[in-house]
Amino acid sequence: MNDLSYTLAVEIGEQLQKKQAMVCVAESCTGGLVGHFITNIAGSSNYFLGGVQAYSYQTKVDIIGVKQQTLDQHGAVSEETALEMAAGVRRLFSSQAPLDRLYGLSITGIAGPGGGTPQKPVGLVWVGLSAPYGDQAWMHCWKGSREENKLASAIAALEHLLEILKP
Repeated sequence: MNDLSYTLAVEIGEQLQKKQAMVCVAESCTGGLVGHFITNIAGSSNYFLGGVQAYSYQTKVDIIGVKQQTLDQHGAVSEETALEMAAGVRRLFSSQAPLDRLYGLSITGIAGPGGGTPQKPVGLVWVGLSAPYGDQAWMHCWKGSREENKLASAIAALEHLLEILKP
């Protein structure tokens, strides 16, 4: 855990507790790194419900609820998939918290070094958020190694979540 991820995770915890809200995550290319950062904070069980490492297409469809048609039309690394992952993980954990106080965060991308195409290069990542007021997504394209891309993606997801949570 680096200083930035620690600071972000602490601030997210404070904001979620002020709002009496919870968060859950669906992670693909980061493989659980966002959940790792959040749970490095003592007391995070007060606001972190859990997550799913939705790495395969089948996990995205069967567990998170991404439509097969979305994956066929847009691919796993797309705004549409990131949004469906965020909304899907939020629905998945909705029995544990009221939807008006539950945030679903998702990340899907190409960490590298392989797997990129001219249309979707290595380092392309989508972060999705499903919130009580609506859903949104952000695109990033990193230029680092696999580990650097994963770290940058996880930190970006935490930053986007914190932006939304701050008053």
